Amino acid sequence: MAGHNKWSKVKHKKAVVDAKKSKIFSRIIKEIYVAVREGGSADPEFNPRLRLALANAKGANMPKDNIERAIKKAAEGSGNALFQPTYEGYGPGGVAIFVECTTDNTNRTVSNVRAIFNKKGGNLATSGSVDFLFSRKGIFILNKPEMDPEALELELIDGGAEDIEVDEETGEITVTVDFNDFGQMQKKLESLGIEPKSATLERVPLNTVKLDVETAKKVLALVEALEEDDDVQQVFHNLELTDELEAELSK
Repeated sequence: MAGHNKWSKVKHKKAVVDAKKSKIFSRIIKEIYVAVREGGSADPEFNPRLRLALANAKGANMPKDNIERAIKKAAEGSGNALFQPTYEGYGPGGVAIFVECTTDNTNRTVSNVRAIFNKKGGNLATSGSVDFLFSRKGIFILNKPEMDPEALELELIDGGAEDIEVDEETGEITVTVDFNDFGQMQKKLESLGIEPKSATLERVPLNTVKLDVETAKKVLALVEALEEDDDVQQVFHNLELTDELEAELSK
């Protein structure tokens, strides 16, 4: 799991840069809309999924007015219905790629996703082709809390933590839980008065694929192109982040 956490932190640093773009706000607005519609409440106190969306909105420094407009629009039922299809495929070097989307037009979305795979040297596969290669996990990133580290660790384990990793430089804590324990960890953090920097449901690769730097960069170009599509919410893959590749990405 440590390798996954290493990749999660790189993804998180990238997300900080992406947060400067309006696109990240668009994705969060979709999260809020779906959370209100499916959670049946515009009150985050009674809607855990909405609480998660709002926490991520705050982490991306999304303006309060934007958030309130999104909640109001969803509560009123205005706007097009949103669907959440997923797509699976392979990138260069046989890397497995899983794409989660939120869209009001599935025909447009699958056409765009297929075109990106083809253009970037990958291929879209049938449903179930790569899903089994990933395990669903909840990833919480916390700022260093003002409490005893050992006491905190025991509390997190009680909340379902499978893995706890501390960044020695920043003090940031990455907590991994099973998909089924996501809500339990949310409640545990709320009881401790800890607001996560980010909280996401991710698909963690069971095994990773190690490639040479040039092929790996082609995979990442495919992933980035998918992430730039307005209908795409998250992209997961099983490319191994080697020290050599990390050094190349840091240039």
